[in-house]
Amino acid sequence: MTAPFWAAHRQLDHRVRFDWGPTGAAAIAEGADVAVVVDVLSFTTTLCVAVERGMTVLPYRWKDDGAAAYAEERSATLAVGRLEARSLEDAGGTAVSLSPGAMSRASGVDRVVLPSPNGSSIAFGLADEGCVVLGACLRNRTAVARWLHEWLDEWLDDRGGTIAVVAAGERWPDDSLRPAVEDLWGAGSVLALLDDVTLSPEARVAADAFRAVEATLDDALRSCASGGELADAGFAEDVDVAAQLDASHVVPVMDEGEFRANLA
Repeated sequence: MTAPFWAAHRQLDHRVRFDWGPTGAAAIAEGADVAVVVDVLSFTTTLCVAVERGMTVLPYRWKDDGAAAYAEERSATLAVGRLEARSLEDAGGTAVSLSPGAMSRASGVDRVVLPSPNGSSIAFGLADEGCVVLGACLRNRTAVARWLHEWLDEWLDDRGGTIAVVAAGERWPDDSLRPAVEDLWGAGSVLALLDDVTLSPEARVAADAFRAVEATLDDALRSCASGGELADAGFAEDVDVAAQLDASHVVPVMDEGEFRANLA
């Protein structure tokens, strides 16, 4: 994920950094000790639900022809898109999908490869950057912030550990980045609990954005563009699951390409 960046874009003067999408991740993850990926609708919410239920989650790039082989080699179930899973269910079959609602009902799955075009792809790419990768969403934001505080205090405070928080965003039809407000809120919900650490101006804006919407978060998430898109497609349940602020005490931590639960 490395690329040439202006030094200012890497936010090197700040202990806690924030940016968007794969390119932003590559910029601020350089030299970071921990990277936090936020994709509220829906990769990191689905990830959180899965590890809550004891599953190991392997992130993967979206629509990669090698996904099936990747899952088979690792004795894992390959998750499919929501619409594909619905078609299979309508035909009498079953499938694991990116839907957090469906993931909350999945049974008999111990290991799952979970591709997505945004959060999962970013997490997969960050695996090569040498930093610890966490998955954060609204459900586990306090648990993630607590994990980060304990990590900073116990291990890296003396040498100034650095955290990179990445809002995944969505994609327009031309594959350009669509900054998605729910990911701004999700990232900001964690950053708002890290105010005693040096936040970059970008990170402070995200924290302020969450504070501005916190009192009406449920309604805001349902009425934002991504929430409306899912509801219109028949997946309003996924928005409901994503809106459950602090419902989980689990922190998904990536190790050797696999996310597992860490309690905070």
